Amino acid sequence: MISLLQKISSVLVMTEFVLGNFANSFIALVNCSDWVKRQKLSCADRILTALAVSRISLLWLIVLSWYAIMFNPAFWIKEVRIIVYTVWIVSQHFCLWLATSLSILYFLKIANFSCLLFLHLKRKAERVVIIILLGNLFILISHLSVLSIETKMQLNEYEGNITWESSMRDILYLASMTIFTLANIIPFAMSLTALLLLIFSLWKHLKKMKLSGKGSQDPSTKVHVRALQTVTSFLLLFVLSFLAQIMSTWSSKTLQNDLILMLCEVLRILHPSTHSLILIWENKKLRLAFLSFLWQLRCWLNERK
Repeated sequence: MISLLQKISSVLVMTEFVLGNFANSFIALVNCSDWVKRQKLSCADRILTALAVSRISLLWLIVLSWYAIMFNPAFWIKEVRIIVYTVWIVSQHFCLWLATSLSILYFLKIANFSCLLFLHLKRKAERVVIIILLGNLFILISHLSVLSIETKMQLNEYEGNITWESSMRDILYLASMTIFTLANIIPFAMSLTALLLLIFSLWKHLKKMKLSGKGSQDPSTKVHVRALQTVTSFLLLFVLSFLAQIMSTWSSKTLQNDLILMLCEVLRILHPSTHSLILIWENKKLRLAFLSFLWQLRCWLNERK
């Protein structure tokens, strides 16, 4: 029998899944259509497109694991878990670092500082983003390498001294947790730094506008506010997702509590779905395309009546 909590969590997860797939598919389609028309795409739009694609794959993986754990445990065999977890690591990595790169790009493009280092980075903003994306591949490769060794041990490909094998498992677990922590803390710290510097840049701008006797609703202020809303929402949803991941791992190994597992799945899927909706609303091109889509949908529905 399916419990009431399972039904509620199913409705929530599937709602977020559908909304997330729609939002990310919409972002990808709008930017791909724009690229076909103009034969070029800005750095921010390229990041948004790649982020949308990686989030679609992450959404499917989360729903697949949720379905297997809650409704079909027989499907969730060791080999399937290993494959899903490996793909999840790759998808989660790119989701996190692409969103972080977007935060850094917004900071470099929008903030105003007279520091020579900042001005140099501002001129090379796209190159800075590329270096960040390429540099963090070391973390992904390290994570996958540790996972590969763990997988071989789980599949009993290592034979020999039991004490040695137990020590090896402890070392691999520590290495895995260290990489997992770094893979989340580093991009969080970078995005948080970008957020704080954007706030400082906005404060300086508002102070300058006040001294000159001008209003605070100028284009630069609005751009600052939109960037702050985007980065803040990313950080808040990321923290929820990170905590849900930790709770899910801890609960599955110690408590075996279905209620906590269901809550964690709902929170995990909130990040790749809700943040994409926020990105659509905060991006002028995407917002106009979305409003146009709603208008055309309304006209089509009126014609059907």
